[in-house]
Amino acid sequence: MRNLLRAAILAGAGLLAVLGAGSASAAESPAGQPNAADLAAIGTLVSGKDTADRLATTVFPDGTRVAAETAARNAMADPAKPVAVYEPSAAFVTGKSAVPAELAYVAVPARTGDGSTATVQAQREGRDWSVFNVASGDVEQRLAAEAGKGYLLHEPQVNAWYAVEGSTVRVLDGSVTGTAKGATMSIDAFRTALRDRYADKLPGSAYDREGAGGGYHPASATARPDEPRDLLIPILLGAGALLLVAAGAYAVRLRRQ
Repeated sequence: MRNLLRAAILAGAGLLAVLGAGSASAAESPAGQPNAADLAAIGTLVSGKDTADRLATTVFPDGTRVAAETAARNAMADPAKPVAVYEPSAAFVTGKSAVPAELAYVAVPARTGDGSTATVQAQREGRDWSVFNVASGDVEQRLAAEAGKGYLLHEPQVNAWYAVEGSTVRVLDGSVTGTAKGATMSIDAFRTALRDRYADKLPGSAYDREGAGGGYHPASATARPDEPRDLLIPILLGAGALLLVAAGAYAVRLRRQ
């Protein structure tokens, strides 16, 4: 029961962290937003032995190998601070959808065996979740904080990061032609910029059929497993709050029994 309660609290807190304080309507929500059940599953996954073992044995190029016992003590992930990372969708680029993005992965802050800052990246596989990468640094956490009420959008082809809030897209990081950090644009202007870059590279295009650069496939892994990268979330807030309240009420009832 205590484990169930802890999972509920983490899921509720995580939901608040992932979704932030955004006020976009459901129609504006990016596809694949993780719900409380998703976050609970991710929390269980990253807190498990397999992920801990992976973190303990991960050593980035600038890291140091330490004794196994030390690595086991240091290695851990923090499931209470997940960040949903979205990527532009082909449907948006082609004008078939008004929603700019779809879920790519959920980033969870972590620490490797030698104490290095890391990020565990989990992706949805059907109804389940899996860890597909352990990356160096905490860029998702830092940029999510800068995104404020918006959700975090990553354009992997040029490694650019944006905050999307309502009908506005703000550049957070990355060099994109005609834009600079802090610059804002409308959703339509953002679509135009993406179309200019990828319209001839979408799935089914000659570019894609020829295998040049793999075509444009959104929601894809941004780095190979355990490989560092230089740079590598707002609707269900009420649901998260209700979950926390329910968990609190359950805790009170347990104490009274």
